[in-house]
Amino acid sequence: MSVLMPKPSEAILQRRAAIVGALKAIVPGEGVVDSTNEMRAFESDGLTAYRQLPLVVVLPDTVEQVAKVLKYCHANEIPVVPRGSGTSLSGGALPLQDGVLLVLSKFNRVLEIDFDNRCAVVQPGVTNLGITHAVAHRGFYYAPDPSSQIACSIGGNVAENSGGVHCLKYGLTANNVLGIEFVTIEGEIVRLGGKHLDAEGYDLLGLMTGSEGLLGVVTEVTVRILQKPETARAVLIGFPTSEQAGECVAAIIAKGIIPGGMEMMDRPAILAAEDFVHAGYPTDVEALLIVELDGPAAEVDHLLAEVEAIAKATGCVTAKVSESDEERAAFWAGRKAAFPAVGRISPDYYCMDGTIPRKELPKVLAGMKAMSEKYGLRVANVFHAGDGNLHPLILYDANKEGELHRAEEFGNDILKLCVAVGGVLTGEHGVGVEKRDLMPEMFDETDMKHQQRVKCAFDDKHLLNPGKVFPTLHRCAELGRMHVHKGQVAFPDLPRF
Repeated sequence: MSVLMPKPSEAILQRRAAIVGALKAIVPGEGVVDSTNEMRAFESDGLTAYRQLPLVVVLPDTVEQVAKVLKYCHANEIPVVPRGSGTSLSGGALPLQDGVLLVLSKFNRVLEIDFDNRCAVVQPGVTNLGITHAVAHRGFYYAPDPSSQIACSIGGNVAENSGGVHCLKYGLTANNVLGIEFVTIEGEIVRLGGKHLDAEGYDLLGLMTGSEGLLGVVTEVTVRILQKPETARAVLIGFPTSEQAGECVAAIIAKGIIPGGMEMMDRPAILAAEDFVHAGYPTDVEALLIVELDGPAAEVDHLLAEVEAIAKATGCVTAKVSESDEERAAFWAGRKAAFPAVGRISPDYYCMDGTIPRKELPKVLAGMKAMSEKYGLRVANVFHAGDGNLHPLILYDANKEGELHRAEEFGNDILKLCVAVGGVLTGEHGVGVEKRDLMPEMFDETDMKHQQRVKCAFDDKHLLNPGKVFPTLHRCAELGRMHVHKGQVAFPDLPRF
């Protein structure tokens, strides 16, 4: 499968040997990978339908090396694609034929744990789950928990503003990052935020979180850590229809109850996960909710009773409350293993990521069912039900002619429906190349030009991760530019109020 990316620069390709030599001088030893066979390991990210060998791969191990690499690429107008663990599901780390792939996997150290200020300073290559492991001995943890948390890096989480099953109560990455260090394309090292709760001036930290590698390369992250709650219990609730499960989600939130996590799975996902993990899921229901309540024991017991009453009122046919931490972990293990579990029942699957208002869930589920029949492809659904983040898994076989194309068209229609009902194109996977050409469904030309003005303020030559997010690039001189320097941004060409 190929995707339309910026046309490779012949001049860069012709001087590849000189570029490789210059990069080896900056990152000596085994820090530069330039053979075709060795670069195969980096030709795609988690969206494996798209593949492209990079010009060269660089694996620096110091911030100074990152700065020198970026400064060299800027001076020589060489595109750069930042990459963490490569678990992106939107093609955000897809390499370029004429671009340097800057891999940060060697930045894998926990630099500081400050329990007094409840934060940790880590390098971007530390895995999401690795942060929790580093602080668990004192009863702390890092709250955002994507399903890929055992592998995904915190730097990648910052790039995509990742969420997870507990983001309903504890927030996305943006709500749990206090500060970052990043390097601009010119090689300038910039710090935003720190251990304090709020930074002064413009919210550049919020701007960088979720910027998908278009504005700078993150080299350090300060995250908030939380104390584990006194009690946490989960309940499995089965329903005869997905619509009833959706009604239960809305009723729980309307009651003013904010669970630690609230996830939904439909029958195909339930069966796949149960067969894979043996989590104790009921297999005779059409939809399953996993609702977790945490806090003081008395509060948890009270809220569990409230949730069970709501579930019964909305038509549940089974409800099972965890009786131990081990059983609660098993409930979540099935949900977190849903993606690999579905991989056991289909040669390939295409994982979508749209977000909708919770009240529109029945309508969107009905729409996806009709689309499944239209395209002749099965779909398994797993949702971050509490915040309306959908992850439909479209099942297909890439070896069968036309199935990948149908899967992509199916996915496009799902995302268009999400926008049509008042939702957005992505909840946590990012736009990347996957949703790039759907941006006009959500933004008009004026919106996208404003977004590109921000891009131009940080990267006036469009060298950082080009070909991602924006379906059409405009020259910075045509847009009226912002300027950024040492964490400050100015808007000289925009009207002042």
